[in-house]
Amino acid sequence: MRKHLFKASILLLAGSMSLSSCVVSKKKYDDLMARKNALEVDKAGLQQDKTTLEQQKADLETAKANLEEERAKLEQQKREYEEALAKALKEGKSLSETLNMSKSQVERLNADLKAREARLAELQRILDEKDAAVANLRNRVSKALLGFNDKDLTIDVRNGKVYVSLAEQLLFNSGSTKVDPKGVNALHKLASVLKEQDDVNVLIEGHTDDVPIARGTVGMQDNWDLSVLRATEITRILTNAGVDPTRVTPSGRSKYVPLETAKTKEARQKNRRTEIILTPKLDELFQILETT
Repeated sequence: MRKHLFKASILLLAGSMSLSSCVVSKKKYDDLMARKNALEVDKAGLQQDKTTLEQQKADLETAKANLEEERAKLEQQKREYEEALAKALKEGKSLSETLNMSKSQVERLNADLKAREARLAELQRILDEKDAAVANLRNRVSKALLGFNDKDLTIDVRNGKVYVSLAEQLLFNSGSTKVDPKGVNALHKLASVLKEQDDVNVLIEGHTDDVPIARGTVGMQDNWDLSVLRATEITRILTNAGVDPTRVTPSGRSKYVPLETAKTKEARQKNRRTEIILTPKLDELFQILETT
C-alpha cells in the first residue's frame, strides 16, 4: 500500500513540475512573440525611412545638378566677357573702362554662384538634422510603446513625419468617445515622449468606417462628429498628461480616408482608427527655401 502511495506521489510531483514548465515556456513564448512583433514594426518603419531618404537624396541630386548647370553657364558668361574684353582692346576702347566693367560683371557672377552653393550646403545640413530628428523621435516612440500588439498599434515614417496609428479596439468601444483604460495607458506612454519634444507638432486624426452611427446617439449626428469627438478626447488625455496644448491639433476625417475600400468586416475594422501624426518644426528649413 505504501509503495503504491509513494508511486502516486512521484507521479503527482512530476505532473506538477511539468505543468510549471509549461507555464514558464508559455511566458517565454509570449515575450518572444512580443519582441518579434516589435521587430517587424521596426523593420517596416526602417524600410519607409529608407524610401523617404532615397527620395530626399534624389531631390538633392537634382538640385546639385541644377547648380552645376548654372555654374557652367556662369563660366561660359565669364569666358564671353573675357573675349569681349579682348575684342574691346583690339578696337581701341578705353582699357580702364573696359576692365572695370568686365571685372565687376565677373565678380557679381562669382558672388552669385558662391551664394547659391552656400544655400545648398545649408539646405543639406538642415535636411540631415531633420532626418536625424525624425529617426530619433520614431525610436523613442517605439520604445515607449513596446509591448502593444501590432494589430492594435503601428508606428512608421512617411514623408518625413512619424505616424502612430491606433486601432479602435485599443481605444474605444463601438460608437463610443470614451477611451478604454488600455488606450489611456498607451496615450500616457506616448505623452511621456511628446512632452519632452518641444520641436514637434502633433496632429490627431480620427477615422471611422462607412457604417452610419446608430440613430439617437447623444451629441452626434454622423461619423464626422464621432471622428472629431474621438480626436478631441485623445487630445485632452495627451495635454492633461503634460503635452503642450499649443502644439496639438485634433481633427476628424470621418469615413473619407480609408485604408481599405472593401466592404468586409476586416477592412472596416482597419479603417476605424486614430492616427497621431508627429511633425518636426521646419521653420529654419522654410526660411532657407524662401531665399533660394
